[in-house]
Amino acid sequence: MKLRTWTAVLLMSGLLAAGGANAQQSTTPAGPNPLDVVPEKMPFATPYGTPIPLEKAQAAVQAAIAEANKRGWPLDVAVVDSGGNLVAFARMDGAQIGSIAVSEHKARAAAKFRRPTKAFEDAMQQGRNYLTTIDDIVASRGGIPLIENDKIIGAIGCSGATGSQDEVVCMAGAATIK
Repeated sequence: MKLRTWTAVLLMSGLLAAGGANAQQSTTPAGPNPLDVVPEKMPFATPYGTPIPLEKAQAAVQAAIAEANKRGWPLDVAVVDSGGNLVAFARMDGAQIGSIAVSEHKARAAAKFRRPTKAFEDAMQQGRNYLTTIDDIVASRGGIPLIENDKIIGAIGCSGATGSQDEVVCMAGAATIK
């Protein structure tokens, strides 16, 4: 009886020690946690500039619509200023109603977080599910910051098709900003 008790105690001690050692390491099933890497420079640090004027916002929307029309993709297109406020919007004939809010959300996320929304989509596909805890994230491509003179003046968001189609149309709109 004593032998069984001591064997159980030793086995449990070994398991507890091994568990404690594993708990101190920050790992994922694939290895070390990539979020523990401390970059030298701040990522996505493009500064904000003067908010996009209406004329430029409308030109970006029109370029996006022209691209969508060329491809036969009815979309919703939104442009926000550097603070994430709606400046221009268009809903193409036949575009789905649910995509109105999504196009605005993509534009706001791209402006607020100073990066294309594809960055969030990529991170989610890599298993970085912590993004679901951050307000205003949209993990679907089709939101692109609008950069003029190395400063973010706004962002464009497109929705109504696949993410890759939305992104192509947004890039056509973003290309109007020099």
